[in-house]
Amino acid sequence: MNRIPELVDIEKPNLYRETFPYTEFPKVIFDNKVVEYNLPDKIWITDTTFRDGQQARPPYTPEQILRIYDLLHKIDGGTGLIRQCEFFLYSKRDREAVQLCKERGYEFPEITGWIRAVPDDFKLVTQMGLTETGILTSASDYHIFLKLRKTRAQTMDAYLDIAKAALDSGVTPRCHFEDITRADYDGFVLPFAAQLMKLAEEYKRAVKIRLCDTLGFGLPWSSVALPRSIPKLIYGLRQIGVPSEWLEWHGHNDFHKVQVNAVTAWMYGCSVANTAIFGTGERTGNPPLEAMVVEHAQLKGHTPGVNYAAITELAEYAGKELGVPIPHNYPLVGKDFNVTRAGIHADGLLKDEEIYNCFDTQKLLNRAFGVAITDKSGAAGIKHWIEARYQIDIPKHDRRITRIKDKIDAEYLADRVSAISNEEMFEWVRQAFEDNLPPLR
Repeated sequence: MNRIPELVDIEKPNLYRETFPYTEFPKVIFDNKVVEYNLPDKIWITDTTFRDGQQARPPYTPEQILRIYDLLHKIDGGTGLIRQCEFFLYSKRDREAVQLCKERGYEFPEITGWIRAVPDDFKLVTQMGLTETGILTSASDYHIFLKLRKTRAQTMDAYLDIAKAALDSGVTPRCHFEDITRADYDGFVLPFAAQLMKLAEEYKRAVKIRLCDTLGFGLPWSSVALPRSIPKLIYGLRQIGVPSEWLEWHGHNDFHKVQVNAVTAWMYGCSVANTAIFGTGERTGNPPLEAMVVEHAQLKGHTPGVNYAAITELAEYAGKELGVPIPHNYPLVGKDFNVTRAGIHADGLLKDEEIYNCFDTQKLLNRAFGVAITDKSGAAGIKHWIEARYQIDIPKHDRRITRIKDKIDAEYLADRVSAISNEEMFEWVRQAFEDNLPPLR
C-alpha cells in the first residue's frame, strides 16, 4: 500500500452537481487521464438472482430457487466460473431456500448471505451457518447524509463495527459500496477501503469489496472523470492494495451499459462480476449471467467443464415455469435470437450457415439456427423452414415451394403485418405436398 487515504469528514454532502444536475441528464465529464488495462489472470462470476433479482418480481418459491440453483451448478460444471450465489435471509421462505440449496452440498456456487450493516441482521448469517455475507455499506453522500442522516465518520465507524463482528465470528465480510459511482472517491471510498484492508491484515482474512453502480451511472471509458469512470474506480482501489480477487462489480442497466460495464470491470483489474439470470434485477436489472458466461469464454477461452448448452435449459425453465419475460430478440436465449426473417439471409444460410450465424448455436447452446416466414423470406426462406423440419432436400424453385409462397404473398397483399406462424406453415406444407408429405426430422 503506497499511502493511507484519510477520511474527509465534511459538514455538507458532496452531490457532484456538475455531473448530476438532476433536472437534466447526467453529464459525461472527461479529465483525459487514462489508466491501462489490467485483466486479472482469473476472473469469475457471482449471482444475485435470489437477492437483487427478486427485487424485480414476486418472490420465487424455495422449490423454484432450488431448481435455478441446480441449473447454475449445471452450467458451472464444477469449474468455479459461477462461484457464489447470494441470498436474502430475512423471511422463513428465504431461510428455507438456503437450507434446501445447502443440502445439495455443491462446492459451486457457494451460498452467501446479504444483510444491512446492523448487528441484529448479522445473527441471521451465523444462524444459517454461512461463511460469507454481503453487508450494505452505502458509500455516496446521497445515502450517508440524505438517507442515513449521519456524518461520514459516524457511518464509517458503524460499517467497520459490523465488519469486525463478521470477522470475529469467522465470517468473511463483503462490503457493498452502494452508489459508488456518485461517491466521493478520495474523501470516503478510498479511506473506507483502506481501513477494511487494515482489518484484513489484522485478522489474516479476506475482506471483500463490491462496487455497486446502484443507478447505472458507471462508464467504461478510462478518460472519464471520477466518480463515473469504472477503470479509475478499480485502479485506485488496486493502488491502495486491494487484491483483484477481493473486488466485485455489481451494475445496473439504467443507461444500457450494464454488460459492457461488467466486462470493463474485469478488464481493469476486478476479478468478479456480479450477475442475475437474464439481467433481472431492481428497476433496469443487473448484468445478465448468461451473457457474462459467454464473455468469459471470449476473454479466456472455453472452460472445460462449463455446460454452455445448459443456458438454453435455464431459459426454457425460466420462461415456462417462472414467467420470466424473455423478449424474442433477446441475445443468446430469446426465441428469435438466431432466427432470420430476411430471404437474402436465408439464401446465404442454405449455402453456408456461418455466413449469418454468429457461432455454432447448435453445438454450443443446443439451439439450431431458424428462419421465420414473412413477406421478406422468399423461396429460400421457405426452403430452409421446410428442410429444418422435414427429412427432405428440396430446390427453392420447386412447384410446392412456389405454391406455399403464393399463399404467403396473398396474405401480405391483404395487408397482413404479422409473421406467418409455424402452425400455418405446417398446414400449407401438408396441402402443398398432398400425399407425399416427407417424415418429420
